[in-house]
Parts: sequence; C-alpha cells; structure tokens
Amino acid sequence: QVQLVESGGGLVQAGDSLRLSCAASVRTFSRYTMGWFRQAPGKEREFVAAITWSGDNTRYADSVKGRFTISRDNAKNTMYLHMNSLKPEDTAVYYCGASPVWAPATSTDDYNYWGQGTQVTVSS
Repeated sequence: QVQLVESGGGLVQAGDSLRLSCAASVRTFSRYTMGWFRQAPGKEREFVAAITWSGDNTRYADSVKGRFTISRDNAKNTMYLHMNSLKPEDTAVYYCGASPVWAPATSTDDYNYWGQGTQVTVSS
C-alpha cells in the first residue's frame, strides 16, 4: 500500500512560482514512476508531468513545458513540482500518483495510487 500526501498549493498571482511536494509512505518509493496530474472544475484529470524511478527520464504536458520542473528525492520519499510563470489556466487541484510502469507514464490508467490533492489558484 502506498499513501501519498501533497502539499504546497495556494493562491498566487499570474507570473508567480510555487513548489508542490508529494510525500510517499512506502519503503519502495524508488521503484515507482511518479507523476503529477491536475483537474480543473468541470474538466477531466489531465497529465502534467512524470518522472521515472531514477529521475533520469521525465515527460511534460505541452502546456507546462519550459515552466514546470518535476524532480524527486528517493532518500526522502518525496517528489516535487516546481512551477514558474504561473498562469490563470494553471488553476486546478493538483494530484500526485504512483505508477509501476517503468516509463514516464501519462495516462491516469497507469497509476495505482493517488494523493488527496492540493489546490492551486492563480489570479490574473
């Protein structure tokens, strides 16, 4: 069983930065691909970024490429999402997920475990 807890969300202005964290309570954290997804009101959950177990392979949605950076610290069982140049359209609940797929998985179907989410609101 993997438990994930997101933190770091909040209300910011357009152009600001935030860092989200995802803490995992599992000894085998380094065996999982980890990902960030987001869901805006009335919309489906969408892929944001993913990182493989070693951190060497990452993937981003086109909408965040160049602005967001995903990273992980396996010694701390924690994954991060550094978000720069935030836009109002980035407003959503951000979820972290853990996947047994050995690739930066982009589909929600590939993720077995999810956190409860953290709200990010970007005002214009």
